[in-house]
Amino acid sequence: MDIATISGLILALTTLTVVLIMDGGSPAELFAHPSAIILIFGGSLGATIITSPLQTVLKLPQYILQAFTTNKFDAKETIELLTKMADKARREGLLALEDDSKKITDKFLKKGIMMVVDGVDPEQVAAIMETTIEQMRTRHKRGIGFFSAAGGYAPTFGIIGTVMGLINVLKQLDNPSALGESIAAAFLATLWGLLTANLIYLPIGGKIKAKSEEEARSRYMQLEGILAIQAGENPRIVRDKLTAFLPPSEVVGDQPESGKANAADKKTAKVQAS
Repeated sequence: MDIATISGLILALTTLTVVLIMDGGSPAELFAHPSAIILIFGGSLGATIITSPLQTVLKLPQYILQAFTTNKFDAKETIELLTKMADKARREGLLALEDDSKKITDKFLKKGIMMVVDGVDPEQVAAIMETTIEQMRTRHKRGIGFFSAAGGYAPTFGIIGTVMGLINVLKQLDNPSALGESIAAAFLATLWGLLTANLIYLPIGGKIKAKSEEEARSRYMQLEGILAIQAGENPRIVRDKLTAFLPPSEVVGDQPESGKANAADKKTAKVQAS
């Protein structure tokens, strides 16, 4: 589970509850008029579905799940794997990577290594893998667009609900004792519209966008490593290239390992020379 998403949601809900209590209200008042909730969720989702392809609508559970789960990608582990494969390819040739590629669980990385083993032209490898990345980003953009659109429609339906409620208030002008509760119920729709937009729709869309960029960056790092292996580059250079994709704080911790890799490269060079 994504701790950041869950923590942010808990913090927002806790803040909302505390402020309601401090103002003399109760969280139960938010659910006093279910019609407002039905209008906001039903109206905003319905309007968004009209503007979205059916495939995007059917994948909504996947998009929501993506916002609450972490990306299963270990950059350091991938760098180590690609560095070792670069060293092996340099010593034994690209065909020696065939058995190693079959053990890779990452479909994207496995596909790239297999193409290298099969002798596919580097330009074609790059083109195919870049297209795969762009298609992934396109799929994510559909989900981002859905939740962004829903975040725009929700406040509007909140206003619609408030107007509908005020119409009913005008019908009760002859009953002053009921006006206060009716007005409160009318404005509850606006509150729900703003809450759903800024606490559900827009945050989920933003989280999907952030994770999409993170995955794309990871894929481009893998692609850089695949092309470097195919070009027969020095394992140390391969490591340095891939380490450039990491944040500075993580790079510092890798320096000792890099030193070990450099020593291994020098040892291999001496063996080859002898």
